[in-house]
Amino acid sequence: MRKLVSVILFLFIVSGIYGQSKNSPLQISHLTGDFYVYRTFNDYKGVKVSANAMYLVTDKGVIMFDSPWDKKQFQPLLDSIKVKHNKNVIMVLGTHSHDDRAGGFDFYKKKGIKTYTIKATDEILKKDNKERAEFIIPNDTIFTVGTHKFEVYYPGKGHAPDNVVVWFDKEKVLYGGCFIKSTEAKDLGYLGDADVKEWEGSIKKVQSKFKNPKYIIPGHDDWGNAQSLNYTLKLVHDYNISKKDSQSGPK
Repeated sequence: MRKLVSVILFLFIVSGIYGQSKNSPLQISHLTGDFYVYRTFNDYKGVKVSANAMYLVTDKGVIMFDSPWDKKQFQPLLDSIKVKHNKNVIMVLGTHSHDDRAGGFDFYKKKGIKTYTIKATDEILKKDNKERAEFIIPNDTIFTVGTHKFEVYYPGKGHAPDNVVVWFDKEKVLYGGCFIKSTEAKDLGYLGDADVKEWEGSIKKVQSKFKNPKYIIPGHDDWGNAQSLNYTLKLVHDYNISKKDSQSGPK
């Protein structure tokens, strides 16, 4: 009986992975090589909004960059990764303190998964009495896991005061989280914790440091257009110009 239940559970998980539809609460897509983008959903102002995150399959285990926005997908994502790749998640990195990035740290710690943020993110989570990561890393940190190497980089304030990006130099993959807007975005979205004035300079730092990315993963909406960083710069620039014009008053 126990064996039958295990088989049914396995088939259920497999069907969830390979029978995904646009209505699935967890959607996993292959990006390139060992990189996968996964998408979950939540309500924002009464509208269903997607959130992109990413994971990397290494010979040591799987690394997640940000956690699902939908808490109900914490365990299904781990199960899906296990079935799809026959590997366990060993590390979760939160790219800033918002719930669509840094949720579930206690959940992952209980699973024996190492969790990481920079100090600024930890301080915000502590102040807000939210779950905190187990390990605090410097703003600019290079990780080597198995045959993969990546850099966590803090460019300055932008969408949030603590937003970091992740760069994979060999594959030219830039994971931007909410620091980068999709080319589908009509505006800059939630600005409750943003510093739009500094955001412009922060983007230029990323552009200067990480040249010619082939793949750029924004925090929300479509991630297929590698011009999303340039597009974000334009959105930020236009926003700052409009603010300046409105403050100067009629001429």
